[in-house]
Amino acid sequence: MKTVFAAARLSVLPLAWAAAFPSWAQTPLQEVVVTATRVAQPVSDLVADVTIIDSDAIQRSGAASVADVLARVPGIEISRTGGPGANTSVFLRGAETRFTAVYLDGVRIDSQATGGASWNTIPLAQIDRIEVLRGPASAVYGSDALGGVIQLFTKRGEGGVAPFVGVGLGTYGTRKLNAGVSGASGGLDYSLGFAGERSNGFNSLLVAGANPDDDGYRSQSGNARVGLQIQPGQRLEATALASKMNAQYDDQFGSPTTDDHATSKLRALGLNWSAKWSDVYSTQLAVTDSRDTYATRPSVYDTETRLRGYLFQNEFHFGTHRVTAALERKQDHLVNDPIDSGRHEDALALGYGWQQQAHTLQLNVRHDKDSEFGGHNTGSVAYGYAFTPQWRGTASAGTAFRAPTLYQRFSEYGAASLQPETSHNTELGLRYAAGPDSLGLVAYRNTFSNLISFVGAGPCASPYGCYANTARAQSQGVTVSGGTRLGPVNLQASADFQNPRDLDNGQQLARRARRHATLGADTTLAGWTVGGALQFSSKRFEYDYLGNATVLGGYTLVGLNASTHLAPEWTLLARVDNLANKTYQTANTYASAGRSVYVGVSWAAR
Repeated sequence: MKTVFAAARLSVLPLAWAAAFPSWAQTPLQEVVVTATRVAQPVSDLVADVTIIDSDAIQRSGAASVADVLARVPGIEISRTGGPGANTSVFLRGAETRFTAVYLDGVRIDSQATGGASWNTIPLAQIDRIEVLRGPASAVYGSDALGGVIQLFTKRGEGGVAPFVGVGLGTYGTRKLNAGVSGASGGLDYSLGFAGERSNGFNSLLVAGANPDDDGYRSQSGNARVGLQIQPGQRLEATALASKMNAQYDDQFGSPTTDDHATSKLRALGLNWSAKWSDVYSTQLAVTDSRDTYATRPSVYDTETRLRGYLFQNEFHFGTHRVTAALERKQDHLVNDPIDSGRHEDALALGYGWQQQAHTLQLNVRHDKDSEFGGHNTGSVAYGYAFTPQWRGTASAGTAFRAPTLYQRFSEYGAASLQPETSHNTELGLRYAAGPDSLGLVAYRNTFSNLISFVGAGPCASPYGCYANTARAQSQGVTVSGGTRLGPVNLQASADFQNPRDLDNGQQLARRARRHATLGADTTLAGWTVGGALQFSSKRFEYDYLGNATVLGGYTLVGLNASTHLAPEWTLLARVDNLANKTYQTANTYASAGRSVYVGVSWAAR
């Protein structure tokens, strides 16, 4: 951790700056989080590094996609091969995109072809809340969570019948329409939503000879969430979401006149029964199912991932002690011609939490037994101490793993000898919270071992090369964040100083910057809520066998947004992204959007 704490010393001056400009990072103490331990807990009881993004923050951001919302969260960077419909990667604390476990209303989302969630297919129009957990969490969630967990939630109905509708127009021929209704009556609550979006896009591939046409997209999505309070302490809930994204792209090796299309589909279904049997004992029983498909035309490529999950969670309260015990089964299946294979994991997870006066302790252990590679144990320990009611220090350590994807295992490049990729993380944190003022400093080091890379000919069927556990990497850094209110102005900021690198050759990991930061401010003026946001990233490097030879230049983006109530039920939203029309790339040879303007009007019954 020597380098980490050296960075921490260099962060003393930014601490004062961050106190004035945080970024979503410090969550109010009255908030409740479920992602950290898989059971609902007040933020004040947590030792984990968590960010909550509620519906108001999502709406105020004026963001175009889930990835754009996450790009403003401390510890997160994104990379995209074009516009919002293009393939998108999310790097949490410098970890690979496949090392973030993603859940939607408790339903696991993943691709067993590429590894990681298909972020471009998750519709922001259906998302009401996002929780981001930084740091390994396999001791709670099992495979995938080497870098952290991101959980998205759709809207839950409450109050009377509340229909809504919204329309919007923007640069690049962008058009949006969304509508829905939510409410609650007696023991029944419901929320239904539908959305459609299309854009003419822009020429995303900057390669000579590639098709120079604009690469647009069309998307449709819908969701339903229905809950029934069977009796006091007994709730049954069903969730369903479906999304389709049809995006144009340019094949680097294709014809300059070919109109290439990629179609992504996401389906997520969940059924959950939660029961509080007494003041001491409560349970949760969940069955989930998701399907992720991706297809390209006219170049033919088809892949489909199907995930099924079963969870039986038990929670015990004994005074200041909380004990959890969970049984979980995961079933994964991949169809990617000629692959038609699956596997399953069975797990036992135990947790213990204790909070008394200034002390907080959280322990978790988990054993996963995989039908392919056998058993794997993970664990985590976290401790927090409140020096004063405002200041709190934390320390934690944890291990995590990701099982090889089914493509890595069963394609012609796969081998039966592949083992899980693993990580070991340690971190220290210091947090301050008093009214509207907050400040946070987290120093971490996450070491990744047994990473799967593509090497020369070996035990697999392909003569061109095989997957093997040969690589190592490490991401260490410091995240500074904070917030305050000066008169009528809310100020926000965060800054990340990190060193994500390959331990074998010392190279900086691809598409990740050593420094990135966000600044933001918003206020109310003459009936308008107005705000501005700044995003900064230092230079990065592209995937390159020559050793970080291709540089992706650093950039600073400025955005503005404003909203007002035209009438009690009518709202006008306007935003400008990339105000300075900055030319930049997050993936080599792929363009990003220039200056963009969007105006939307929404109606919601009150």
